Parts: sequence; C-alpha cells; structure tokens
Amino acid sequence: MRSVMLAGTGSDVGKSVLATALCRIFLQDGYHPAPFKAQNMALNSYATPEGLEIGRAQAVQAEAAGIPCHTDMNPLLLKPNSDHTSQVVLNGKPIGNKSAYEYWRNDPALRAEVVAAYSRLAAKYNPIVMEGAGSVSELNLRDHDLVNLPMARYADAAVILVADIDRGGVFASCYGSIKLQTPEDQKRIKGIIINKFRGDLRLFDEGRKMLEEICGVPVLGVVPYFKDIYIDEEDSVALEKKSSIANHQSSVNIAVVLLRHISNFTDFNTLERDPRVNLFYTNNVSDISRADIIILPGTKATLDDLMELRRNGCAQAIQRAHRDGKMVIGICGGYQMLGQTVSDPDGIEGSIASLPGLGLLPIHTTMTPEKTTRQVTFQFNGQTCQGYEIHQGVSDTSEAILQTDHCIGTYIHGFLDNAPVIEHLLEGRIAHPQPLPVGGEKGGKSPAEFKEEQYDKLADHVRRYVDIPRLYELLES
Repeated sequence: MRSVMLAGTGSDVGKSVLATALCRIFLQDGYHPAPFKAQNMALNSYATPEGLEIGRAQAVQAEAAGIPCHTDMNPLLLKPNSDHTSQVVLNGKPIGNKSAYEYWRNDPALRAEVVAAYSRLAAKYNPIVMEGAGSVSELNLRDHDLVNLPMARYADAAVILVADIDRGGVFASCYGSIKLQTPEDQKRIKGIIINKFRGDLRLFDEGRKMLEEICGVPVLGVVPYFKDIYIDEEDSVALEKKSSIANHQSSVNIAVVLLRHISNFTDFNTLERDPRVNLFYTNNVSDISRADIIILPGTKATLDDLMELRRNGCAQAIQRAHRDGKMVIGICGGYQMLGQTVSDPDGIEGSIASLPGLGLLPIHTTMTPEKTTRQVTFQFNGQTCQGYEIHQGVSDTSEAILQTDHCIGTYIHGFLDNAPVIEHLLEGRIAHPQPLPVGGEKGGKSPAEFKEEQYDKLADHVRRYVDIPRLYELLES
C-alpha cells in the first residue's frame, strides 16, 4: 500500500491520536505498519531501546503498531529552550541549539537525513503512517518545509486532512488548507477527517455534504470527542485541560508544579487515573500548601525554571511544605532543583551560571554538553520496575533514586508508572482496603496491559466513525 499522511488544518487538531489509531488498525488487519514524523517540536520525548531520543508521539504510535520505537520514525526533534531557540536532535542525538531564524534558513543536509530515515523505514514496514506538523498551509514556510506536503511528495503518500470542529471554522479551515496548495499538492489530498465532534452527529450530515462539494474530496469520517480513552499526549496544550484545584474531598491531593518549560508530563498520567488521587497542575502558592504530595517535574531549562520558582514564591512554598512533613518528589530537572546547587559553567542552558537549589537533597548538579538517554530497570521495595532517562547534566551521586526523609529524587521518567512506587507514596495517606492496579481499575492490569487495551479502544472508536474500507481503496489506488 501507499503511505498515508495525516496533515492538519492547524496544531492540536488530533493528528497524533488519529495516527496512533491507524497504526493499531493496520496492525489488527494483518499489516506491518510503522509511524513517521519527519520533524517534531516537543518537550515530551522518549528513549529508544538503543538509548537515543525521539518524540513521545512516535514512541506511542510504535507501541500501537506493535514494534519497538526507532529514531527513523522521528529523525528530527526540536526541543524549545526559549521562545526563540531550540535544541536540535538529529537521529536521536543533540547537534546543538539553533534560533528559529537559523533553523528555517534550511540546511540541505537535514532534508537528506529526513528522507534517508523515511526510506530505511519504508524498506522494512508497510504502510507507513506519516504525521504532518502544525498547519499544512503555512505559505511563508513552504520553501523550507521538511514535514508536510514536500515529505508527502517524496513518499508518494495519500494525504488525509484532519480538522478540529470543536474550535470552529471547519469549513474555512478545510477549504483554505486545500486551495492554498499548489495544483499538484491539491491532487495529493485524498480525503478529510473531521475530529473532536460534540453532540448529535446527524446535525452535521448536511455539513458533511457541503464540505465535500466545496473541497472536492470525500469526508472519510466525523470522529466524536472522547474522554474515556487514555492515550499519552505530547503537546503541553493538554495541560490546559487538567484540573488545577486542590480538592480536599479527594483522598490524596497531588500538586505537580507547573513549570514554564515542563517536559515529559506523561510521567503523571498513571497517578492521574488512580481514583484515590486528585492530581492537579499549579504554580499557585496556596494550592501547593494544600497538597499532600508535591512533584517537581522535568524541564528543558532547569536553571531558568528554578529562578522563576524563586521569583513566584513556589520554591519557598515547597520548602515550607517539606518542613511540615509533606512528601516532595523531583523527577529529572525537578530532581536537580531539589539539590544544593545547579551550575552551568559552559552556558549549556543559557546565561545563568549557577543557582542554589531548594536544599532538600544532598546533591550538586553541573550541566554538561553530553546527554543521557537510555531505558532502565530498577529495584524499588524489592520489586523490579521500569523507566527511562533523558537528561542533560550530571549530579554527584551514583544513586538512580535518592531518598531522604519524605523526599525522593530520581532521573527516571516513568518512575510513577510503577505500582510499587505508587503504593509507597500513598501508604499511610489513605484508608483503602487494598491497592488498586496501576490502570486505576479493578482487574489487576499492568501498565502494558492497560496501554494495549486503550489502543484497541481507540481503534474501535475510529473504525466506528471513519470509513476504513474507503481509506484502503485510496491507499491501494
């Protein structure tokens, strides 16, 4: 079959989730699919089995496809350091920081690396489920685009346009996204999927016909918004939908400190689903003071976020909470902040040379050019657990997990996905007859089993509302 590209009328229209669904559907139907996104901009990343770094969305899509993730699935990853600069990760390894202007001047070598990665992947898997980035019709970036229609042309992919009806303007966004393409690229767009519909689908029957008439391509499906399927998200836009209130009616209130450069917030998805927990994101001092457990998450800019915590009073609130006996947890950059000092003598992160940490853990951290990326297993309370590391900087301890009195620090992402860790944190804070499984449901599902169930539920949902036989026709023509 031909490759298929899901291109969007804008950002956060649901391309990644629909690509995940197609990976699972193709796998269920006996194919050997793989995901591909030429260039990704995200702070949520993942470590491959080889110890290299890719975007979290492609790791999730690979899981749905039933295959190990690989850097060929996301050869270019941009990790923003600020509003103007990003760390460029090529084939899983950082190659330096670039301003947006420098990057978009377009390095021909990057284009060569991207198409080579796609070719290697397409030689092993079929079909390739490609994902575009942002809006497909950014005319000012067309000459430098590595990820949308130019990549679809190289792969001879059938392009499906994804539009978010929940944000409004779906007719204009679909029509404009198609008509602003060159005549050649307009022909490559074979269908439309309307995503995030709320209400009675029959109300859009006439709209569906009208959209097909003005755009000249079929609407393959109208997919309703869902809340009961849990797929790891990549964009921090998702955090805006999270609870931000300490709820004393819940058994255990857990505050994740909302950092400006927060990364890998998927670390908290398992805890968030646990019915014994009310997990919320906040940088409000009052909310932090009311929490039972406080978590400092990962960050792409440890020193900058540490300075901001001191400025907005959150650092002092965390220290007070710790003195009052509250549990404080730091993961990755959050772990570094809980130490005695964080130093950056070579300006790896920026202009801040050194700052005192929160002083809750006996470590000193120095930023270094080298980046640690690896999958790990570790022991916690006598049980084997799993996670992964992605971090810049070296701390003066050999411990993977450092514990003191009601304070835990670790470089391990996925630390809080493990049942022994969760039960340790909740022990003594809740009256519950027995531990609930990690998925937050009765039935004892492991994290892997829970994920598999969610991928199958997502595939069922998309099959119900998208004309998959028609999609196969488009990919086989």
